[in-house]
Amino acid sequence: MGALSRNLLKGDKRADRVVPPSGFTANLTLFVSGAMAFLAVFALALSLASGRVADRWASELARSATLRINAPAEQRAAQTEAALRVLRQTPGVAEARALTLEEQAALLAPWFGPDLPVDALPVPQLIEIIEDEPGYDPSGLRLRLSAEVPGAVLDDHGRWRRPLVDAANALRRLALISVLLIGGATAAMITLAAKASLAANAQVIEVLRLIGARDSFIAGAFVRRFTLRTLLGACAGTLFGMTAVLLLPGASEAGGFLTGIGFQGIGWVLPLLIPVTGAAVAFAATWVAARRKLKELS
Repeated sequence: MGALSRNLLKGDKRADRVVPPSGFTANLTLFVSGAMAFLAVFALALSLASGRVADRWASELARSATLRINAPAEQRAAQTEAALRVLRQTPGVAEARALTLEEQAALLAPWFGPDLPVDALPVPQLIEIIEDEPGYDPSGLRLRLSAEVPGAVLDDHGRWRRPLVDAANALRRLALISVLLIGGATAAMITLAAKASLAANAQVIEVLRLIGARDSFIAGAFVRRFTLRTLLGACAGTLFGMTAVLLLPGASEAGGFLTGIGFQGIGWVLPLLIPVTGAAVAFAATWVAARRKLKELS
């Protein structure tokens, strides 16, 4: 295998003549490697984007909580001040502030429209809580609030934070599995193409053996041809895939998760590994297929 790898990089014009340079298997190998590399770029981009979303949701939502003041209108202001006083005295709370009417209206706008008269409706007062690094004790805070602010309800976002993070992590795992399946499908298709080419050139192989060619020389000819075809197709597919990802909308708050699919920073280097990985897969798959086929023809 080491000598075969060196011959693959250095090239052998005599071996190149063994495998026909064109035909069905050549087109199939180029198309499959290009298409699979294109899909692998998107699967990799989706995996990285899902990881970023999961990390962001886990970090941002874990540090925030919401206190809801359910009280009659005439008591709401007093209970809000009492709740803020309790929060400022609570260890682990970095910041606590009551949302303005405009901010609460903006939160309800996606469901009720921008012209919702919040001041005329019995909408609870919301207080945003940001915890510091050590964090606070939710159970103890709930007990104190229940004693001093009867209308206060503490929501630490745990009920819907965990499903969101779990869903993003599951999507990341599915994308990684997709990359592995793409690699497996590429190996299977290249193996079939190599077997078809070996079967079509069975008579050529017999003649080569008669004149003294070793099986390693014959196998190396097929391995070199299919590996280079796969590398060329994968390079083209990766280039088109990276271009398509580059044209996708960038991350934005309005668009949410769907606008954040892409690569960032050093992540743009990862797709460049796809052609190299595809060539390595083709190398191994063709070598195994060639050795088995040559053994069958012996």
